[in-house]
Amino acid sequence: MRVDLSRRLVPDELWELLAPLMPKFVSRPQGGGTAPVEERAVFAAVVYVLTSGCAWRHLPESFGVSPATAHRRFSVWTEAGLWRRLHRAVLDELGARGDLDWSSAIVDAASVRAKSGAR
Repeated sequence: MRVDLSRRLVPDELWELLAPLMPKFVSRPQGGGTAPVEERAVFAAVVYVLTSGCAWRHLPESFGVSPATAHRRFSVWTEAGLWRRLHRAVLDELGARGDLDWSSAIVDAASVRAKSGAR
């Protein structure tokens, strides 16, 4: 099940775009720490949590990744700007294929009146 779900959440085409953008993790020179985990499995686990609404602590064991590892990597990737770079890479790839249609777009915005005396 893990392989099928992981491949569905992170297809090969997406992984090919994503892999070069990911920050590299190196083992600690003094040793110790946790065992290395396959990056694609961690990414699939993070995508599962983000798309399913599942709490980190309820991440299924079938991913082979602990909830703590998945959340820690998500935080590191967020700080490193991975999501912004991935979004740009996907848009660039779709644009290069001619699969984007910019003839119409939706912009979402909110406007809130400032309270009197607010700066």
